[in-house]
Amino acid sequence: MLDITLSRRNMLRLGTITPLGLSLPHLLSHEAQAAGTKAKAKSVILVYLGGGLSHHDSFDLKPDAPAEIRGKYQPISSNVPGLDVGELLPKMARCMDKLTLIRSGAHNNDHHETATNWVMSGRFGSAFGDFPAMGAVVAHESGFQGSLPPYVAVPRNPSFTWELGKSAYLGGRYESFKAGDPNDKNFEVRDLTVNQSMANGAARRQTLLPALDDLATRVKGNDQINTYNEFQQRAATMILSAEAQSAFDIKQESDTLRDAYGRHSSGQCCLLARRLVEKGVRFVTVNYAGWDHHSKIFESLDRKLPEFDSGFSTMLKDMDERGLLADTLVVAMGEFGRTPKINKDAGRDHWGPAASMLWAGAGVKRGHVLGSTDKEGAYATSRAVRPADVAYTIFDSLGIDGHKFLSAPDGRPIQVLDEGEPIGDLFV
Repeated sequence: MLDITLSRRNMLRLGTITPLGLSLPHLLSHEAQAAGTKAKAKSVILVYLGGGLSHHDSFDLKPDAPAEIRGKYQPISSNVPGLDVGELLPKMARCMDKLTLIRSGAHNNDHHETATNWVMSGRFGSAFGDFPAMGAVVAHESGFQGSLPPYVAVPRNPSFTWELGKSAYLGGRYESFKAGDPNDKNFEVRDLTVNQSMANGAARRQTLLPALDDLATRVKGNDQINTYNEFQQRAATMILSAEAQSAFDIKQESDTLRDAYGRHSSGQCCLLARRLVEKGVRFVTVNYAGWDHHSKIFESLDRKLPEFDSGFSTMLKDMDERGLLADTLVVAMGEFGRTPKINKDAGRDHWGPAASMLWAGAGVKRGHVLGSTDKEGAYATSRAVRPADVAYTIFDSLGIDGHKFLSAPDGRPIQVLDEGEPIGDLFV
């Protein structure tokens, strides 16, 4: 049991620090006890393509379909014989031998918020997020190792009309740490900068101790407030840690490498994600939004696809050269695909029954294609991969039992996943 008075005094000594939503360490015993599981990954990077990547125009082209389905992009050969990708992905074409392309992501929901919470948690619920995102479950199961949080969102959690993919019933202590946008000119991670005011006013802060003691007795049972002291301790640890400061300092990278990733938000977020898993962060969500193209889709994709091409391909090559792909699972996906037929506004609408996703690292087969869609790219025709299968496979790769039960704040047991199985033929 922590000495609450002492920890509050330490917090006050450091000054006011914004709560991070971080937790105390948990043992990794659940991983070792997961039946039949042999963990392959130490960390996960999820590149989340919010809005829904158009599979027709990227990784599942239909060149023989009518013009209103095939779109304007031509297929180009990749370095995997027989595997073509869209013409705006030339760098990805040269690294398809590092990953498995799944062309059969499938579910039956076309609503952004509902589908996002579904694919990020593996459980179907309301648009407001009834179940914790995969990263929050990983944080719950792994806890803290050193000064870095186990779960980081770069730059932040996904959102449309409200924030999505949160920790739900697990509470604030397992929420993601929001890193901010490393492409910002003056990028500086919130809560990791010590300012002069933290060193002043010690006498004034001492007078706050009785008030804090009184407050603590009045907020028992409130997760967000009851864990405030815990958040402060973690914030203090990060502020004073050279390791944490270094992990988020993207300026340590060479200009050449930063240029290769791309001087845009998605590229620099991928680079920061690589730095974080290199330092031991267990789960990083790269939130790369902007794929919801209901009109003028090709005008948008002319910009978006080259950004993804530089950022994601460079991250794979960079991680492979550093040996990080050996034990880091990398996944790129959105909440759904886009409609086969181009609409009257020259766009594609939401489409749950078919989507493409990319998997790499931690034993994933290289140069492999899994699943397929029909001639119009409308429906999965082989090995449909459901959101629960995605989540189960990610958990399993980390040695976490996806079907175990966790406890709600009121003590009710809630199963992490109520369905789902490993994605067959994905790993070596």
